[in-house]
Amino acid sequence: MRRTWGAAIAFAALMVPAMAMAQRSGGTRTAGAGMGGMAGMSGMAGMSSRDSAQMTGMADGAMAGMSHMDENMAHHMRMTALRTPTHADSMRALALIQQVRTAIAKYQDPAAAEAAGYREFLPNVKNQRVYHYTNRRNALKAQFTFDPAEPTSLLYQPQPDGSVRLIGAMFTAPKGSTEDQLDARVPLGIAQWHEHVNWCLPPAGQMRRMQEQRDGKPVFGPESPIATKAACEAVGGVFHPLLFNWMVHVNVFAGGDMGSVFRDEH
Repeated sequence: MRRTWGAAIAFAALMVPAMAMAQRSGGTRTAGAGMGGMAGMSGMAGMSSRDSAQMTGMADGAMAGMSHMDENMAHHMRMTALRTPTHADSMRALALIQQVRTAIAKYQDPAAAEAAGYREFLPNVKNQRVYHYTNRRNALKAQFTFDPAEPTSLLYQPQPDGSVRLIGAMFTAPKGSTEDQLDARVPLGIAQWHEHVNWCLPPAGQMRRMQEQRDGKPVFGPESPIATKAACEAVGGVFHPLLFNWMVHVNVFAGGDMGSVFRDEH
């Protein structure tokens, strides 16, 4: 499978209600020499902004460094089927890469992204493999149309010297989209969209329980073996059959081949 499994921060980028608390109120990361209430939030209404941010941060920590999808995590991730690529797919993908690269090149410095309305998500969660800067207006627009020049999030990769480098963008689509509709945005012969499913989470106000384990495995979150409503309720959790929207990464500055551009490593 071409996607590798690292941070769960991608889910958080769509958690618009939490952003008011989680986003940085001042200050900007330094660029390296190289860098809501909207549909898709089902099941999160009872969770406070603080709990939402904490849940996401814990999930990020739990998944950071993963290089493969284990059996438990497979229960919580749905991928689009990878279609047989056609010449038309390749041409569309190449055109998309060029459009995105041209559109976001001006955001090499995160300060430029912030000036354009992007905000760093979970700035207090350190050592992320990829930092997401999300634009709420673009996220809302993506519910209705696809614009390669206005991604939902910009993706920055930390560098050894403490700076960050712009590597690409994340696009989203409504949770109810069909695979044909997703293919119309980004060809499924080249890339795979993903969404997050079957999560068991603690009730609102009890995010400290995200750290609970049974038999050496997490009770809640993306690495939990619990993937059904009955099993979730048995541990006092709240079951979320679907979290957030469809997502896909387009890492236009991560490499020169399509495998690098559409690989989701964070």
